[in-house]
Amino acid sequence: MDIRLHDLAKMIDHSLLHPTMTDAELIAGCQLARRYDVASVCIKPYAITLAKEQLSGSDVFVSTVIGFPHGSHKVEVKLHEAELAIADGAIELDMVLNIGKALSHDWAYIRNEIKMVNDFTVSKKALLKVIFETDFIPQEDLRIHLCKICSELAVGFVKTSTGYNYVKQPDGSMAYKGATDEVLKLMRGSCPPSVQVKAAGKVKTLDDLLRVRALGVTRVGATTTAEILDEAKLRGYHN
Repeated sequence: MDIRLHDLAKMIDHSLLHPTMTDAELIAGCQLARRYDVASVCIKPYAITLAKEQLSGSDVFVSTVIGFPHGSHKVEVKLHEAELAIADGAIELDMVLNIGKALSHDWAYIRNEIKMVNDFTVSKKALLKVIFETDFIPQEDLRIHLCKICSELAVGFVKTSTGYNYVKQPDGSMAYKGATDEVLKLMRGSCPPSVQVKAAGKVKTLDDLLRVRALGVTRVGATTTAEILDEAKLRGYHN
C-alpha cells in the first residue's frame, strides 16, 4: 500500500478535552498517544505541562485549545490563553473563532482576532488552527469568507468543529454534523495548499480517516485513536 501506518498515525491529534476527564485519564491518554506515535495530544489547557512530561523523548507533541468551545472570549483573553499555552509547552493551538461575530458579518473583528493570535503564535514558532464550528455557520458564503481571511493571514490550519457544540434540532434534540464531506471539500477548495485542513467531529473509524484524507485533509481530531490504528494494522497498513 502507498499509505503507511505511520502516515495515518501522524494525521491524528489525540483529543483529551472532555470536561470530565481526570488527571489519571489524561495520563493514560498521553501514554496511548505515545504508544501509537500520533501527531499530537490535544489536551485541556491546564494539563499542558503534564502532557509534556508524559511525552518527553517521543515524537508526539502537545497541542491545546483556545477560546474553547464557544469562541466568545474577548480577544485579549484568547491572546493571553495563547501566551500561557505556549509558555507551558504547546506548539499548536486550536482556537474557536467568535461565531456570533462571523454570523454578524463583522469581518473586521474576525480578522483582528485571528491576526492577533496568529501573529503571536507564529512569533513563537508555533502554529494556529482556526475552528469555524461549521454546524453553527451553515451558510456557504460565510464559510468561504472565513477561509479567505484565514488564507490572507496565513494561518496553519482551518478546522471544521470542536465536537462539543451541539445544535438544537426541530424535535428539540441536540446533535451535530461535524466534518462532513461537503464542508471539507469547500474548505479545501477555498484555501491555498499552504493552509491545511483539519477535520474534527465524527471522524471515528479508519474508513472516516481514509475518506477525509482523500479529500485533502492532513489532520484530524480523534478520541478513537486506538480503534482506528488497530484496524489499519489488521487491514495490512505497515510502516
